[in-house]
Amino acid sequence: MSFYPLGEYLGAILSLFVPIVILFVFLKVIGGILGGATGQHGTVSDTYQGWFYVIQQQHVGVIERLGKFHQVVGPGFHVRVPFIDRVRDVSLMTEDEHITFDAKTEDNVTIELDVSVQYHVDYSQPAEGPSGIYKSLYTLTDPVAQMKDYFADALRSQIPSRKLDEVFTEKDAIATAIDEVVSEKMREYGYVIVTTLITSIKLPADVQQSMNRIIASKNDLESAKNEAEAERQKTVIAAQAKAEAMEAEGRGIANQRVAIAQGIRDSIDVIQGSELSSDEANRLFEYTQHIGMMEEFARAGASTVVLPSEFSQSAPVLRDLLVSEAAKKAEE
Repeated sequence: MSFYPLGEYLGAILSLFVPIVILFVFLKVIGGILGGATGQHGTVSDTYQGWFYVIQQQHVGVIERLGKFHQVVGPGFHVRVPFIDRVRDVSLMTEDEHITFDAKTEDNVTIELDVSVQYHVDYSQPAEGPSGIYKSLYTLTDPVAQMKDYFADALRSQIPSRKLDEVFTEKDAIATAIDEVVSEKMREYGYVIVTTLITSIKLPADVQQSMNRIIASKNDLESAKNEAEAERQKTVIAAQAKAEAMEAEGRGIANQRVAIAQGIRDSIDVIQGSELSSDEANRLFEYTQHIGMMEEFARAGASTVVLPSEFSQSAPVLRDLLVSEAAKKAEE
């Protein structure tokens, strides 16, 4: 068995370890030179590390020189003075924050509202005074938390003055009202509220069930009213149709009677023109009407006829008229 000297073992180990250490140091140096933003917090990243850095589109870099605000730089390639400059990345893109609040309505119903807020750093350039970028970075330590508090305060001042039904019907008006209040306050801190939306209104389970029963009852009542109205319309229309039919029938009967009266008058005129006396003409007309009536009875299948007591007095008149008419024809 042979043994290698200790020095040869150490030399072999160092020959493997040294290149690894050199590569690690090289990567760290390159990373320090190029740098990058670290520690993202909402719209602000902590700092850029390295001698060189690149600001992305829709971002700006805030340079602090020896701990004091120096300037704002736009997107592109920049050089940082190590140990002197600190560069903080600020995003100008619109952020979306979802917030949930509890509030009590005027009729003592506790509801839960989901609010969606869209906001961004105010990048407009004022004529004088600090810019919105400066205020967003150096005014508040936690702007999102402060914004939530403002929204909670504004929302809880709007909901208690409205009943539950009004909260649903005036949802957009409530969102607009709290948006105006919070927008004014947040602009002082360098933030612009783009829009505020109440995306959801949640009710306790028992209240939801009660509302469902109320809605169902209202629907049933409306359905019953509609059915009653339809029935009333049917009755009115039927009555109107019946009245119109009766009116038409009445006009028909009246016209019929007028025609009958006209026919009777013409018949009487003809009979009176045959050299009969008025009394004889009336009796003859009565008799002819009687014969016509008897014919109608026969057509209808009547088996019993009630005759007037004076009918016998009319029969001789008819015989006399017939005899007289036959004598006239014989003479001719």
